[in-house]
Amino acid sequence: MAERPERSIPEPRKKELVADWQTLMRTFIRPENDASHQRLIKYMDQILYGLHDFLNKHVGITREISLKELSRRFMDVCINEHPEKTLADVISDIIEDTAPRAVNVASPYFVGHMTSALPFFMVHLKTIVAALNQNVVKLETSKVVSVIEKQVLAKIHRVLFQRSDAFYREHVQSTTSTLGSFVEDGTLANITALWVARNTMLSPRDGFSGVEQDGMAAAFRAHDIDRCVVLVSRLGHYSLRKAGGILGIGNRNIIPVDVDQTNRIDLAKLKDIIRKLSRPEARTRILAVVGIAGTTETGTIDPLTDIADICSEFGIHFHVDAAWGGPTLLSEKYRHLLSGIERADSVTVDGHKQFYMPMSCGMVYFRNPFIMDAIEYRANYINRPGSVDLGIKSLPGSREATSLILDSTLKIMGSRGYALLIDHGIETARAFADEIRRRPDFQLITPPTLNILTYRYCPEKIQIKMERGEIGPGHPTQKRLNEINQSLQRLQREAGKSFVSRTTLRHGDLPGNDIVVLRSVIMNPMTTMQILSEILDEQQAIVERHLLPF
Repeated sequence: MAERPERSIPEPRKKELVADWQTLMRTFIRPENDASHQRLIKYMDQILYGLHDFLNKHVGITREISLKELSRRFMDVCINEHPEKTLADVISDIIEDTAPRAVNVASPYFVGHMTSALPFFMVHLKTIVAALNQNVVKLETSKVVSVIEKQVLAKIHRVLFQRSDAFYREHVQSTTSTLGSFVEDGTLANITALWVARNTMLSPRDGFSGVEQDGMAAAFRAHDIDRCVVLVSRLGHYSLRKAGGILGIGNRNIIPVDVDQTNRIDLAKLKDIIRKLSRPEARTRILAVVGIAGTTETGTIDPLTDIADICSEFGIHFHVDAAWGGPTLLSEKYRHLLSGIERADSVTVDGHKQFYMPMSCGMVYFRNPFIMDAIEYRANYINRPGSVDLGIKSLPGSREATSLILDSTLKIMGSRGYALLIDHGIETARAFADEIRRRPDFQLITPPTLNILTYRYCPEKIQIKMERGEIGPGHPTQKRLNEINQSLQRLQREAGKSFVSRTTLRHGDLPGNDIVVLRSVIMNPMTTMQILSEILDEQQAIVERHLLPF
């Protein structure tokens, strides 16, 4: 007798998800069911208590999948009327499908950008801040968190400006003065600093209520000028050009100043430009001079003391963009590199860079605790006249309590903890530079001042010809070197094990001497010289396998 075919048992159908009031209330306050609860615990336990293992398991440096292919997977532009998935399913999708195609910035082999590993406790602090959901625009939506914010602003202000005990006792919780402001990032911090400088310079006078009220055209007429400019090294961050556009002076008036052989602003050229623009016939006001404490591309630091002297001589607002290098002041060994920053009128610091904070945490500080009055805004429904809310003098409106994370982190780490991270980055970068110098087919382009350096693949025989003057700017070999280094960076990124970034630098003053370089940022405390040597070995192998003959 023939056997009957086995009947397949259909899988139980998932309960259809419906958006109704009962479901909404349940979803709003707790997981859907015990199974969902257990799945959430499974993933969140890994993230909260084994963050770096979790990232290394689920997230690669990159995956070999093109952006075009990824884009094709995300073409759905309709929001469903009813729920598509449960919370547990959505989190599973993020972990299993999205995370592997994100970038593991926590990997010690990721040494290409100013984004790095977080201390594991940052996730705990961020979770608590999200749960509290305080809005630091106003005391009515933050209360003690606003008080804590003023305290942490004073702590960092003291690191930057080194004012007296009496100064901080007076201003730490003052309702009439402001030491600075939290914003989303360094871009908004730079914009805020120049906004304050603009309003202070183009202040009210007879028949003119000030630039903030009457606008730029009226300001130029009242002050008898045709334009305002900002002077900054040509390695200045592009956020300054954004500020020129937003503040109405025009981004062409963010004037780049040449750099010297060490990639620091050329002081002689800076003074020459200031003298020319200060002549009455120029009809120009210099809104600010910007000194950089850690350029984005090379990590170099401008001569801040000298710039402070120049600004003092000519009566110009001195702003320091220390988005990257600011935390170096916590290092006893290397704080001298930022000497002169205490004389700045305003300073930008980025918390999500070398304070190792989650995105987004920018800060701007001012030496004069009353200068931010120049950008004060009030509204009857929120920041009413007579109120002391922090949002009165802040470019952003609603803001997360990132100050609570930074205040907590300073207590957990201490200045010495941050100093250890800073020292490791600088000293490992210097050791990496030495290793590059030892390798005949690599050429160090910009040695590290802090923890950023640039270099390129350049065969020893080519370097010898360059030294002899046989290969100069514009030579076809230079173009080929640029092509090789560009391809090398792309191939290494696509291989998915390690990552360095690339940029293009003007090497010297001669035209046609722009060179493509590999850029490394050493800030992950788990990045060792062994790992950096492996990265160089991989680059050498990529060139020999894919990019030769020269």
